[in-house]
Amino acid sequence: MKFWSLAILISAAAYGISEGANARSVTLRHGASVPQTRLVAHGLTDAPIGHVNFCRAHPNQCSGGMSGKSEVILTTRRWKELQSVNQQVNLAIKPVSDQAQYGEVEYWTYPTSGRGDCEDYVLLKKRKLIEMGWPAASLLITVVRDENDEGHAVLTVRTHRGDLILDNKHSRILAWQNTGYTFIKRQSAFNPRGWVSLIPLQSDPTVAASGADAQK
Repeated sequence: MKFWSLAILISAAAYGISEGANARSVTLRHGASVPQTRLVAHGLTDAPIGHVNFCRAHPNQCSGGMSGKSEVILTTRRWKELQSVNQQVNLAIKPVSDQAQYGEVEYWTYPTSGRGDCEDYVLLKKRKLIEMGWPAASLLITVVRDENDEGHAVLTVRTHRGDLILDNKHSRILAWQNTGYTFIKRQSAFNPRGWVSLIPLQSDPTVAASGADAQK
């Protein structure tokens, strides 16, 4: 298949992307346009305690700097990989809170039991994509406030067409600005243990990503 136009291969609708008043976009061939907006970091902030403890338990996955490019060229093959991993993990894992499964409010781990909280979905998706050759620096754990103003974790995927969100609540992959979420903080693209604030630092709240949100 020829790769002569992303407008044909991957439509804006497939991304779940729509043009917004504040979105800077680039027009591709055949009239399609894709926003080039990205999440903006406002400096370093504290890592979620769940991630701190995860790194203690898995130091080999939280050591050194991130390797590889921080943005991925979103070819058709890469897009299909994102769709496949997001859907497979969402269907394979049964949502359950950390409190119900581990007796702890916040416990980040791989869902080896077949059950997990939102951050466990994120960890597994990230690991699977890295195993498929995606650079770790393009796959960033992110804490948000969801539509119910509750803490939630998603995976931000940095691409040359903008930041996309993999979410256990549904199988659709959306541009970050179309999720309806308030983005609070994100794993650093340069340091696997470091985190950056996605809101002005003086208003950066402590948010626990503890929701066991089911796929819709």
